[in-house]
Amino acid sequence: MASVGTSDHPLRVAIVGAGPAGFYAAAHLLKQPDLAVEVDLFDRLPTPFGLVRGGVAPDHQKIKSVTRQYDKTAQDPRFRFFGNVSLGQDVTVEDLRTYYHMICYTTGTQTDRSLGIPGEDLAGSHSATAFVAWYNGHPDFRDLTFDLSRERVAVVGVGNVAVDVARILCRTPAELEQTDIADYALEALRHSKVREVVMLGRRGPAQAAFTNPEVKELGEMEDADAYTLLDEVTLDPLSKAELEKNPDRTIERKIEILQELAADRPHTKSKKLVIRFLVSPTEILGDEHGHVRAIRLEKNELYEDNRGGVRPRGTGEIEEMPVGLVFRSVGYKGLPLPGIPFNEKAGLINNVSGRVVDTAGKPVIGEYTAGWIKRGPSGVIGTNKACAVDTVELMLADAAAGTCLAPAHPTAAEAEAFVRSRQPNVFTYADWLRLDALESEKGQALGRPRVKFTDIDAMVAAVLR
Repeated sequence: MASVGTSDHPLRVAIVGAGPAGFYAAAHLLKQPDLAVEVDLFDRLPTPFGLVRGGVAPDHQKIKSVTRQYDKTAQDPRFRFFGNVSLGQDVTVEDLRTYYHMICYTTGTQTDRSLGIPGEDLAGSHSATAFVAWYNGHPDFRDLTFDLSRERVAVVGVGNVAVDVARILCRTPAELEQTDIADYALEALRHSKVREVVMLGRRGPAQAAFTNPEVKELGEMEDADAYTLLDEVTLDPLSKAELEKNPDRTIERKIEILQELAADRPHTKSKKLVIRFLVSPTEILGDEHGHVRAIRLEKNELYEDNRGGVRPRGTGEIEEMPVGLVFRSVGYKGLPLPGIPFNEKAGLINNVSGRVVDTAGKPVIGEYTAGWIKRGPSGVIGTNKACAVDTVELMLADAAAGTCLAPAHPTAAEAEAFVRSRQPNVFTYADWLRLDALESEKGQALGRPRVKFTDIDAMVAAVLR
């Protein structure tokens, strides 16, 4: 095989998954000064940006401005977007090996982890990931329904996703009308009867995964009072000793915010948000119709495990809290991709530092991974940049060593012709920009950032026909 990365034989790379990790990987490949490279970015949706579009809360528009960086990457003539192309349905991994020297999987973690307790499958018990995707207008989730006639809701988890769910449930219609929340979700939330949301954390306030700006925002909502329980936000001896040993101003400030919310003050707003700690759900209880009616909680205490970590354990003290709706937010989990080695237990692509490996630990030539499907759902959007750069550095080293695939059809024209033969309704980046303009125009007329298309057929009809 002729050496690749020259003007006569550019390195052809397919990236599968158009979220932040995919764009950061593309950007780092394209910035190499002495490498001729062409990048094709695939996504099964017509719309790019992954969780920035489908996961970031609609009332956090500033965070979504990161897409301007991705727009700059997409302007490079060596970059192409193939949206509305599904791996395993429209094209296979074997197909990609025929047209590319390297493939990088950046598909993220699309599903949720379960609680593993009785009653989790009752009507009214949902994953937070599904609810987030629903109110963000993800085409796969637009037809879901949530019974918002219930007055009290439990959100299991105290990470940023749990905070987002709680906050959206507590926002007023007027607040939500200023966002790009899906129209159908806005209408449903407009008629919501939810009056109390209770967030449940297994460990203490010092271990809470949400960030300080997120929890501070909960105390600033227009028509919802946020509360904590003083005994649950008083620092336990173990956490206190750890902070004295390793001072951390961010954690100290988090505890201060939570303790301020425990102050005795009147409930003046129409909704109430309670953030609880040191409680674990042990069972979700149903009524005679098979719908959630309550959640059973066990009080926890903290102990230090044999690796120095702080973990909760039950004390045997049980309480039963009436609720009509439960959202579990205890972490994301990846789904396997057809033809790619997968670690079912971890919910990640089998890899070593970003190189895909088979079940025996042997590298799969020419295949890589980056982002959450590589390392797990951790960090913020920007964390994926360093992760993607690390993977791309491995790709560049392998390319320099000649360790890559030998595609039978290594040209951009051949790849595009093949993709279009399998999916005539492929979306280019120019197509996405047209859709983006239509959404923005609709939103501008209503004083909103955008009004999203949430149906793939409607997207195709609006742009391609």
